[in-house]
Amino acid sequence: MEIVRPTLILDKEVCLNNIKRMAAKASSKGVFFRPHFKTHQSAEIGAWFRNFGVQAITVSSVEMAEYFADQGWEDITIAIPVNIYEINQINSLGQKIKLNLLIENKDMLIQVDKFIKSPVGMFIEIDTGHNRTGIMASKTNQIDALIQIISKNKNVNFKGFLTHGGHTYKTKSKYEIFNLHFDALLKMRSLKNRYRKDYPDLMVSLGDTPSASICDNFDGVDELRPGNFVFYDLMQYNLGSCYFNDIAIRLVCPVIAKHGSRNEITIYGGAIHISKDSIINVDGKNLYGQIVIRKGNEKILLSEKNYLWDMSQEHGILKMTYKDFDLIKVGDLVEIIPVHSCLTANLMGKYTTTHGEEITTIQQKLL
Repeated sequence: MEIVRPTLILDKEVCLNNIKRMAAKASSKGVFFRPHFKTHQSAEIGAWFRNFGVQAITVSSVEMAEYFADQGWEDITIAIPVNIYEINQINSLGQKIKLNLLIENKDMLIQVDKFIKSPVGMFIEIDTGHNRTGIMASKTNQIDALIQIISKNKNVNFKGFLTHGGHTYKTKSKYEIFNLHFDALLKMRSLKNRYRKDYPDLMVSLGDTPSASICDNFDGVDELRPGNFVFYDLMQYNLGSCYFNDIAIRLVCPVIAKHGSRNEITIYGGAIHISKDSIINVDGKNLYGQIVIRKGNEKILLSEKNYLWDMSQEHGILKMTYKDFDLIKVGDLVEIIPVHSCLTANLMGKYTTTHGEEITTIQQKLL
């Protein structure tokens, strides 16, 4: 394949292995697998999941739900609290597919209760420590009030409790992930035990990639919704959620300049390609991506002392060690592992696979 500009390369075999492994894990734990499609955002990649028995999915917007419904997905959860301004689109979707929504406050639920015209499932979002959205598990009075409203609407079916342990992304070790996951399990199980007498089909749904990847205790969990696992990335690698060889994507960028006086290399590939998501590097500076070089068929991840440390719109600046500076020459193509694959995929809008195929995402449809 000829690469002339920043290109997002997807290793198809690695991606398929990631899907296979997570689907098998969910099956072995007896939990329903509803993967989050916000990472890849692609109809074609979504179709790969069907080969591993996946029949239901999670998305992050009404727009994404419409896109995948058009691709034949008939059981979709929108894992962001309802936006009442999209109620017409929600009602339309509810007529076509089995649609699940998310609620976390009484004010919005009153609006939904008034305007919903189609049958939908409703999850109550629980905050197990991420502190983004959701009700604390201990606030049972608030939960009771929501369930009371839901139970009176013939179009709304109470599904259970959903949480996203996004705070696992801020941990420093696997042990912290284990501890946060176990804490979430305790909180969600307490709710399940409190309400399942009246709602015997009540579900508990969890969905963060670090916990789904490394934890083995899913007692009381009915549904698993990880998303980033399909590609993984540098953040997941640093957390211990995956191995280097599990990372399925990298941004390949042309090298356009070198500056030996400051051991910096300039690439064609900037913030509009890889995003400005970062982690703090060993030198205390922001790291936006790490460098991969090839020796024959071997992929080698250079140390974190060689990294993408600065970006403008189209330019990226690689900080290199004196020892490794000459490994990369002007005119080379350099591979960058992104910190956060979800945002890189969203910005690029398409992939070139290791088989030479071009795969588009929802972003191409929206252009």
